[in-house]
Parts: sequence; C-alpha cells; structure tokens
Amino acid sequence: MTQITATLDELREIAADVLEVEPEEVSDDGLFAEEHDTDSLRAIELLARVEKRYKVDIPQQELPNMVSLRALHDVVAKYAVRG
Repeated sequence: MTQITATLDELREIAADVLEVEPEEVSDDGLFAEEHDTDSLRAIELLARVEKRYKVDIPQQELPNMVSLRALHDVVAKYAVRG
C-alpha cells in the first residue's frame, strides 16, 4: 500500500508541474480537464514526462483514459507490467 501511495505522490508532482499548479491542488480523482483546464498539449506533455520518468512506452491512444491522477496511475501500472 505504501508503494502505491508513493507512486501517486510522484505522479501528483509530475502532473502539478505540467498543469502549473501546487501538488495539493491535484486530487486523486479530480478530472484534469475540468479542474485544471488541461488541453491536449498538456496531456501529451504529461504523457511524455511519465514515460521518461518510469521508462515505459504508453501509446497516445491512452490519452483519453488519463483523465485523473488515479486513472493516470492505472495506465502507468498497465504498461509498466508489460515492461
């Protein structure tokens, strides 16, 4: 459980940096587009940073699934397992 929390915290830091907000403003289930006016360019930047940080390849087709911090975590976990 601690590992999952740490991963969410790491993803929160990355998302906050991309969204240009404080990490505490990024909730686990809050929608990026609705709460932070995320556009497609920021979504792509978030994807690129996550790929680089975790050394995973995530297809851009997953972008519509990366709507919140928890959803982002699920996508990263899915592709990290595939290795």
